[in-house]
Amino acid sequence: MNLLGNWNYPTSIRFGIGRINELPEICQQVGIKKPLLVTDKGLSDLPITQKTLEIMKANNLNPGFFSEVDPNPTEENLYAGVRQYITGGHDGVVAFGGGSGLDLGKVVALMSRQKKSIWDFEDFDEWGNQADPSKIAPIIAIPTTAGTGSEVGRASIITNSKTKTKKIIAHPKLLPSVVICDPELTVSMPKVITSGTGLDAFAHCVEAFSSPHYHPMAQGIALEGMRLVKNYLPLAYKDGSDLSARANMMCAAAMGATSFQKGLGAIHALSHPIGAVHNTHHGTTNAICMPAVLQLNAPAIKSRFDLVANYLEIKGGFEGFCSFVQDLNDHLEIPRKLSDIGVINPNIPELASMALLDPSCNGNPITLTKENTIELFEACI
Repeated sequence: MNLLGNWNYPTSIRFGIGRINELPEICQQVGIKKPLLVTDKGLSDLPITQKTLEIMKANNLNPGFFSEVDPNPTEENLYAGVRQYITGGHDGVVAFGGGSGLDLGKVVALMSRQKKSIWDFEDFDEWGNQADPSKIAPIIAIPTTAGTGSEVGRASIITNSKTKTKKIIAHPKLLPSVVICDPELTVSMPKVITSGTGLDAFAHCVEAFSSPHYHPMAQGIALEGMRLVKNYLPLAYKDGSDLSARANMMCAAAMGATSFQKGLGAIHALSHPIGAVHNTHHGTTNAICMPAVLQLNAPAIKSRFDLVANYLEIKGGFEGFCSFVQDLNDHLEIPRKLSDIGVINPNIPELASMALLDPSCNGNPITLTKENTIELFEACI
């Protein structure tokens, strides 16, 4: 199969092996002459990052480089990036990396010339629309993992370093103008990142499919996204150089992020405060929380996941699907408890209060209460 394509949903996507070489042409297309490449610390010295910088330099683009990005990016990372953007005289952002680099790159573009605080643009009651769209820099997104799907999203997750809460910052123009999905950029991912990011994509699809909101397009995308993860994540985990598996996982990641327009749920409502307070990997945290959340939501989702099980060729309906989820976690060496990834002596009532304030709660098919949220945390820890 020829895994190559130019797509226009939900934005312009250039998909295929070697497409990174088209970056200079894309910069010209969107009007960027002096880009700032934003990525995370772990990618700063890797060959894929240096190659991308060299591609731009060879075409007289004179890129800047910013990599002071934490695994859970904060407003401190953001303002440092904005300072570099302004002092360097840049006119656009190349957001490069996993969820952290992509999310921070997008908000650097958002805040490059805004007058208000980043927290004025939280995805709450249309606050994000207060941003002046004429002052948002153009964004090109280049994912190097296959999980968050931030490359096709209109939002970023930023942790408030003072309150230790994750906030969703949103604006329609945070959706990148062009995305380059080049599977070769993901082959160097270590197994632990392959599994964690891949299961993040899976969680997006599962929660979108579980959400009670009406969005048939997202429902269909979520279903096929689950199938791609089931079939290709174990292959990518087994052999990181399997470009077919890597390509299909890049698709699954974009599909998961596109589908959660329909809604997220308790998995993310739990994962966000855990990550903010205990600095855990987002995708791995989602994976650990998923079995307990499926059981909580069973009365509302059993019949629709009977259908999912049939489509994924899993025997046993909803119960079979739940068994598959735990078996997949085990196969990918995901711990069964949050305590195994450093969540020690957590303040569960406080975490539950934070979870109930998370916008993801609104998409859960069973109403979250203080009682059942505490029970979920206790089951996961």
